Amino acid sequence: MHTRVKTATELDAMRIGGHMLATILQTLRAATAPGCTPLDMSALAARELRALGGEPAFKGYHGFPDIICISVNNQVQHSIPSNIQLQAGDVVNYDFGVRYKGMITDAGISVGVGGSGATDGSGGADGLGGGLSADAQRLLSGTEAALAAGVAAISDGVRVGDISAAVEAVLTKHRLGIVRDLVGHGVGHELHEEPNIPNYGKAGRGPILKSGMTICVEPITTLGSYKIMEDDDGWTLWTVDGSWSAQFEHTILVTDDGAEILTIG
Repeated sequence: MHTRVKTATELDAMRIGGHMLATILQTLRAATAPGCTPLDMSALAARELRALGGEPAFKGYHGFPDIICISVNNQVQHSIPSNIQLQAGDVVNYDFGVRYKGMITDAGISVGVGGSGATDGSGGADGLGGGLSADAQRLLSGTEAALAAGVAAISDGVRVGDISAAVEAVLTKHRLGIVRDLVGHGVGHELHEEPNIPNYGKAGRGPILKSGMTICVEPITTLGSYKIMEDDDGWTLWTVDGSWSAQFEHTILVTDDGAEILTIG
């Protein structure tokens, strides 16, 4: 379905669900440490979501077996949480969705094990020590900065290409590969609604977004080639060249004069 203008009641539900989602992502960020496993983190997310009163949006989506996608290093997206321990210097991505009163929000963060990405939504990066390589730091800071640029481009009447071009310019500046096969999207009544919002494109092109619509902007990047491949599990995506990957994502409300981030604490 095409994303449509949401009612005030629907937006209230998305704000509450988005706050839950942001709270859980920051809980996962703070708990990320060498020795923990993606399965540990999935269990933590499940406990926190139950306590907050939301429902997982990913569980059972096209048969997905868990509540959260947790991708590590050269895993790109859609990874099923495993029992493999995280190591200092790894990069781990948490991509999570929450349903509350029938409305869905979707967001993601990437975190350095032994360090972290920025938590204030500014697009910068702080605390990126802890054994992270310079390339891993560039991957995290550049991807989050691209998300901030995409959000900054949004207002009533914006074209999708304006968002895409803003994201692409920052990713190019940081010398990051831009995954072509995965894109941002409309969200709200369904997890994935039209239109698609690629992380590359030309300004002034594409569908027009109106105030009251809700979308996800999610730069998905690599330190090398943009080419990806699917695992035999039918879900986990890997970089073809083995380079590491990151993703940052927010659910965003288009407003008359800008954007409101709904997945924020």
